[in-house]
Amino acid sequence: MAQTILASRKFRKKAAVHIVERAESEILDCGDGVRLKGSLTAHPNSKGLFFYFHGWEGSEDSTYVLSSAKFVYDLGYSVFRLNFRDHGDTHHLNKELFHSARLAEVERALRQIAGRYPERPVYLVGFSLGGNFALRVVRACRENSISNLSHVFAVSPVIDPVASSPIIDQNRFIQRYFHKKWTTSMEKKQLAFPGVYDFDHVLAETTIMGMSEAFVTTYSGYSSAKAYFSDYAIGVDDLIDTKVRTSIIMSKDDPVLRAQDALTLNLSSNVSRIMLDYGGHNGFFQSLHGPTWYDDYIKTVLGES
Repeated sequence: MAQTILASRKFRKKAAVHIVERAESEILDCGDGVRLKGSLTAHPNSKGLFFYFHGWEGSEDSTYVLSSAKFVYDLGYSVFRLNFRDHGDTHHLNKELFHSARLAEVERALRQIAGRYPERPVYLVGFSLGGNFALRVVRACRENSISNLSHVFAVSPVIDPVASSPIIDQNRFIQRYFHKKWTTSMEKKQLAFPGVYDFDHVLAETTIMGMSEAFVTTYSGYSSAKAYFSDYAIGVDDLIDTKVRTSIIMSKDDPVLRAQDALTLNLSSNVSRIMLDYGGHNGFFQSLHGPTWYDDYIKTVLGES
């Protein structure tokens, strides 16, 4: 829990002020009228690009995103931090709601930005739900590759949402955290589209699973939360023949999801499965202020001294 809580503590943002101050925000046209907002912090002598996917109810300004972005920027890489639909105060950009099965628009955003760096390597880092999106991008690249996508890092990724989602309600602290974040998000969406949405019956539920069932069956087109969760799960053989170098970084003591789900995956030789004893969810701290374990790992993969 300590590792998990520290992952989002705001004091870690102080060292990353230059990432925000030097960033240029833009709204990407992701096809079918979908607009997603992101921010590019271009390094003046860029060796390549790091593209970031945040977790559920996070944003481009989530502490773990900014901290990692700062680390790789200081190594000489440009960084692009994407907001998923209805995240990071972007609720007004799209009438239709976010849900985790909306992979296509996120993939298009990545392809669009990666296309601006044809002669440079691109690296994708996803945290939690963003790690799940990142692994689905890897899966999609079997049919339609991104030529300069050099390595994907999935940190604490959700592998099996059906099994992992109920865990949130088993810890009162984590449940309150996500309940507050999701409630605030739905309130913003209602204000952005008055008369279109009424989430009262969703907000009347006291558990995340109860809210999920009410939300999904009303607004997503799925018959149940289980059907919805199953649709964005990482299948046992989804990564068996991928050619994209990928690292899945998990912790056995993750209090948010079932880390052991990663052990069921049949993996290509291009995929590394790293299971640490400790690290919590998105944590992996070695000290309060120093780089995380995954920061040092990324540095090693890059071949940086």
